[in-house]
Amino acid sequence: MNGATIYLTGATASGKSALAMHLAKRLGGEIISVDSMQVYCGLNIGTAKPSAEEQAEVPHHLIDVAQLSEAFDAAQFVRLAKSASESISSRGRIPIFCGGTGLYFRALMEGLGNSPPSDELLRDELSLLPFESLVAELKIKDPKAAKQIDLKNPRRVLRAVEVIRLTGRPYSEQRIGWDKLKRAPENLFCINREVDVLNQRIHKRVDEMFSLGLIEETQILIKQGLRDNRNACQALGYRQVLDLLDGELSLESVVDKVKIKTRQFAKRQRSWFRNQMQCDLLDWPEDENVDSFCELLLGRIN
Repeated sequence: MNGATIYLTGATASGKSALAMHLAKRLGGEIISVDSMQVYCGLNIGTAKPSAEEQAEVPHHLIDVAQLSEAFDAAQFVRLAKSASESISSRGRIPIFCGGTGLYFRALMEGLGNSPPSDELLRDELSLLPFESLVAELKIKDPKAAKQIDLKNPRRVLRAVEVIRLTGRPYSEQRIGWDKLKRAPENLFCINREVDVLNQRIHKRVDEMFSLGLIEETQILIKQGLRDNRNACQALGYRQVLDLLDGELSLESVVDKVKIKTRQFAKRQRSWFRNQMQCDLLDWPEDENVDSFCELLLGRIN
């Protein structure tokens, strides 16, 4: 197993984090989080961030590496992730990449392409425009990109339009090579659950997040600048709680909305991993516990 690197991905609430913990303990590994929201300090409950006890038990990397006042993107992720992986390997331990942010996995494996860095002045200008007009502009200037990205995600749409305006070329052309992964790395596994089982797990997780104090955590984060961070304020759970605190929705409606949005997000994740990454798919039966499933995974690792 010396020199191996392991990649675990899958939809939210599929159980990949618990599996990574078991795997790390069995193999002497350390976990590198591949989650675009766990990088932010304070976003704990809503991102299902590993607890302090879990992080003490197994070293985790790329968690709490950015303040809410800071931007964080795929380029920063790749730089920090490679550094963490090299450090882990140099100590004779095994890097275990674990998370559900497909874009970060692709950036790590395929590179970042040639999209230009963000232009804050242009971003501010675009942010003032109605979101519907940004979607319309993207559909006209780059129909291919409009079909590939989530048109309900303001951050993704804004970035695509920004790149088009900065370069004068379609956003999709600047992601050449991302239609199909050129080569899948060894030990890239995607955890798969039956849809009904996954939805039940999502509902349970959302209920637990609210019982653990997601609303109170969001109130604290607002004081730390949550609303001003374009990425973090769109995070699942926090976005909907902001609507609750603004008086737009009732608590019952917010809980239901978070469940619906999370199910939709999980569906997009499953589609991404199926179509954009050549993963070794591992079906996790509902009645199989994490210990026995870890044994199955160990038998598949090269």
